Amino acid sequence: MTKKIKLHIRKGDTVKVLSGNSRGKTGKVLDVQIDNYKAIVEGVNMVFKHVKPSANNPEGGINKQEAPVHLSKLMVVDPSTGEATRVGRKLNDKDQLQRYSKKTGEFITNG
Repeated sequence: MTKKIKLHIRKGDTVKVLSGNSRGKTGKVLDVQIDNYKAIVEGVNMVFKHVKPSANNPEGGINKQEAPVHLSKLMVVDPSTGEATRVGRKLNDKDQLQRYSKKTGEFITNG
């Protein structure tokens, strides 16, 4: 039986980058890689990918795409204030654990 890992970041969240070359940038999370604690964020940590010519792409070329960022370098942006905030979990009205902003105390809805 595998344990379900609960992370502070989910797909669809708006996050702010805390360190690295893309420090200070914000973007939407496109994908979360749970096994290696990384996320792909739209417009952040851009790298060049060399593509060989193929039948579908006879030209080949150089593509620019997002590379994964470690989750420890990301912080969720509070939708109500637009500032980065820490995330906690508490029970909502339906007695379900839901993420909330530690700055404002408001629940964070996904997306």
